[in-house]
Amino acid sequence: MASTIKDIARLANVSHTTVSRALNNSPLIKEVTKRKIIEIARQLNYTPNYNAKSLVLQRSHTIGLFFTSLSYGTSSSFFADTIRGVNSVIGIEYNLFVRGIDDYADYSTIHPKRFDGIILMSQSDDDHTFIEHVISQQIPLVVLNRLIPDGSFVNIVSNDREGAQRAGEYLIEQGHRRIALIEGMKGFKSAEQRRLGFLDALKTAAITIPEQYIVPGLYSTESGYAAMQSLLKLESPPTAVFCSNDDMAIGAMNAAFEMGLKVPDDLSIVGFDDINFSMYTNPALTTVKRPIEQISAHGAAKILERISEQSAGKELIFLGTELVERRSVAQHSE
Repeated sequence: MASTIKDIARLANVSHTTVSRALNNSPLIKEVTKRKIIEIARQLNYTPNYNAKSLVLQRSHTIGLFFTSLSYGTSSSFFADTIRGVNSVIGIEYNLFVRGIDDYADYSTIHPKRFDGIILMSQSDDDHTFIEHVISQQIPLVVLNRLIPDGSFVNIVSNDREGAQRAGEYLIEQGHRRIALIEGMKGFKSAEQRRLGFLDALKTAAITIPEQYIVPGLYSTESGYAAMQSLLKLESPPTAVFCSNDDMAIGAMNAAFEMGLKVPDDLSIVGFDDINFSMYTNPALTTVKRPIEQISAHGAAKILERISEQSAGKELIFLGTELVERRSVAQHSE
């Protein structure tokens, strides 16, 4: 006869609820207890009956991971780090469903029978309609990346404005005064906050830059490349450029090299995010570390907690940013 959760609970000397949470990788169970239960389950060749569980608990064992868009403004590195963070936590019991909000003409297919919980990597105010729908369906929700002060859900964000300000201050500390900005995707809150932080640094230092020094980007390598080309063609080009993400910074570096400039000797560049590739560029990229994988993993732990405990309510969590100094910035004197 097949082993059951009660068999595991008896041998582990814990409640069957504790066993269920441990096998579901709940963050509420201590690691030592979780390992003990998993080992007993392995020895008993325990196989969970997901179909029976779904019928009894009315669960789909599916977690939705939604982005504002997968086609516009979501870089491949940002996407990969988000997936990696969520996947590191949710375990194999749950299916991970990934989609862009802009793929939907309406949200009728998003309901509790299809999703046990939803994690939203929110990038735009346009996501509000989606958020309101998920809340109306009483699906547990965690919103990452964008601050939403009045939400009745878990909201996990980094302080992008503060990070961008630190990047601007750092370039100013190195003697740069002609500092340009390659912006992120228009309409994305992250782009707005990073722009404001960069301008905060300039304002505090009483530095004024020409309008041509602020160039739009799309969070893609290609857009960073094109933006840097336009900046370097100016009559008085910048000596330093802050790029609103690392993908654009990498594209900007390549444009500078192709135009015969050396980074950082002729041009200093700072990125934002600290993606894995940033330490392997030549030179290694100075950037603002925004722990997107950590934010995503934290979001996954929170959605599991809300599903398991059937809890609700507002919870706001801030994770800090930090400047990572590498070799793409040099001191400058006018």
